[in-house]
Amino acid sequence: MPSSFHKKRVRPQRIDRGIMQSVFIPKGQWMAGGTVSYSEHEENNLNFLVIKNVEGLGYTFNVSPYIGYFFKDNVSAGFRFGYNRTYLDMANFELNLGEDFNISLKDLYYLEHQYEVSGFLRTYMPIGRSKIFGLFNEVRLTYGYGVGKNSTGSGTEYDGTFETSHNLQIGIAPGLTAFVTDWSAVEVSVGVMGYNFKWQNQKTNQIETGMRRTSSGNFKINLFSINIGMTFYL
Repeated sequence: MPSSFHKKRVRPQRIDRGIMQSVFIPKGQWMAGGTVSYSEHEENNLNFLVIKNVEGLGYTFNVSPYIGYFFKDNVSAGFRFGYNRTYLDMANFELNLGEDFNISLKDLYYLEHQYEVSGFLRTYMPIGRSKIFGLFNEVRLTYGYGVGKNSTGSGTEYDGTFETSHNLQIGIAPGLTAFVTDWSAVEVSVGVMGYNFKWQNQKTNQIETGMRRTSSGNFKINLFSINIGMTFYL
């Protein structure tokens, strides 16, 4: 007597790893903080390979405060503001590539101000069951505006260019947080990885105009763009 067997297809069960079950920062918490960085350099008769007789000084200053609110356990939304100032004054710069090819530049000057505003969504995840150490990932949408000036020479040989720029950036910034008190933490994050769009307009000697449009994507971690800051939880 023929018989038939019906195999019931068993649907694989999803494994609940409980990654987000632990509350690292509870709903209703406010956060405020920021990062500050400053670097400067000075050259006096510097020689390096084909670069000769470099004389100059400059600095870069950056400050970025932010504020956010936890509308859900471990998840916050907020705004970030940024200001960056870059200055370079180089009295002399020579490039020596041989007897028949030498480039000598004098009185190089560069100054730029950049302003940024960002909206962000940040998600935290504790490391194990720790209430002190955690990982976070921040998704940002940033708009930036910059004004700058660069010039070469002096007197009748002076050549100056004014520039304005607009920047739109969509990206992520992962990081690590460590609480040092119940209400404050030290954070370390890497530079934003994502897509960047920039528009630049120039005017040289108040007569000639120029423009540039660029777009780029970057999803690799740059260890030279690490940011360290403090965050306070209220």
